[in-house]
Amino acid sequence: MLSPERLALPDYEYLAQRHVLTYMEDAVCQLLENREDISQYGIARFFTEYFNSVCQGTHILFREFSFVQATPHNRVSFLRAFWRCFRTVGKNGDLLTMKEYHCLLQLLCPDFPLELTQKAARIVLMDDAMDCLMSFSDFLFAFQIQFYYSEFLDSVAAIYENLLSGKNPNTVIVPTSSSGQHRQRPALGEAGMLEGVEASLFYQCLENLCDRHKYSCPPPALVKEALSNVQRLTFYGFLMALSKHHGINQALGALPDKGDLMHDPAMDEELERLVVRSKLHRTSRPHRAKEPGAFGFQRREKQEALERVSSASVPTPYHYRWEPRE
Repeated sequence: MLSPERLALPDYEYLAQRHVLTYMEDAVCQLLENREDISQYGIARFFTEYFNSVCQGTHILFREFSFVQATPHNRVSFLRAFWRCFRTVGKNGDLLTMKEYHCLLQLLCPDFPLELTQKAARIVLMDDAMDCLMSFSDFLFAFQIQFYYSEFLDSVAAIYENLLSGKNPNTVIVPTSSSGQHRQRPALGEAGMLEGVEASLFYQCLENLCDRHKYSCPPPALVKEALSNVQRLTFYGFLMALSKHHGINQALGALPDKGDLMHDPAMDEELERLVVRSKLHRTSRPHRAKEPGAFGFQRREKQEALERVSSASVPTPYHYRWEPRE
């Protein structure tokens, strides 16, 4: 049933807010690229399966980064898929380096940018060497903040730089594709990194930033709460506070609470079925290899397995704050 808020929105505003045209354009492009295969079972079935995969959050698997980060739902879906597919890393207590986590990300998105993984690792490692080991939970929650709020954090970094240099904090900051909080980091100096900025003034600038811009940002009330117990803070201290804030994680809606991060009974059950199926597949491989098209079937089977792992339990509704980009 449609909520009163949806019914109150004009058609064009609802389409823009939910990025419906983005998915329609992507669906049509895939339809044209695979029209020979799709013609065997019909266009109606193709669109049904496509939008079912969007609802389940499996549509982002093995897709290019430009599509993975194109909408808030895509970002949430990617975060959820990464957690589900590699949760056993944390469950086993393994510690990995930044490069190893980047390899895991590339298994789901082959062209995932290294720079974004480095930025997430710096939230955890602060000033430590980038080849240090990190736990899965520490990296995951830091990565969630950096990946989902990347445009917002670019502008926050510019504001932080201005506050350190004594510039007017009310200056409008316009982020660019080349701007990033880590590119300017060496210019801060040791004194700036140690002393940081006044928390109340920093929050005032962030509140104005959320009002001025129309890309994603954490709820201002929760940001204020995260800064309420400190008088001064560094930029990386701010990012760490966001990554550890329980309320911000809940508002984003992609990951469970930290205490429940290693528990997913539905996924564990699905993994057990996949292990059994894999054993049966290996025992019957000599016979199946003679079947026409066996290689293509096995390749499709692997992709379907990952999709089943990612969608082992039905995703809960996503409560995100995201506005159409300017």
